Amino acid sequence: MIAVILSGHGAFASGLEQAVNQVIGEQVQFKAIDFPVDMNTSQLESAMRAAIKEIDSGEGIVFLTDLLGGTPFRTASMLSQERQDIEVVTGTNMQMAAEMLLERDELTIAEFSHQAIECGHRGITSFAAQLALQNEKPVTVEEDGI
Repeated sequence: MIAVILSGHGAFASGLEQAVNQVIGEQVQFKAIDFPVDMNTSQLESAMRAAIKEIDSGEGIVFLTDLLGGTPFRTASMLSQERQDIEVVTGTNMQMAAEMLLERDELTIAEFSHQAIECGHRGITSFAAQLALQNEKPVTVEEDGI
């Protein structure tokens, strides 16, 4: 199973972890690492390295981070350069985190990254857009078997 490390500024990671656990239940091989204002980059790197050791199954690790170019993203990216089985995906949202944690058993690390990005995009919408999509679908009449 692909291990997932979630990281972001402030309490982003622990907050999202709590929300994910509420919706889909507690997950194995999943670790949240916050980057609070009083933590430096070296401390974040140490926490990420410890998380890798703790949850690595040998099937790959994906870092889900909050912000492109932010310290959690840059630190995870640096760690990914040390191993070929580490990927970094950024712009994480609840849709992405929940769906990907449930689907990671069946995917390669490359498939996980690609699908995570698609999933994150799918989770960004509006009520009006969803209504419009619903109105575009043709109405079908189901046969009742008579």
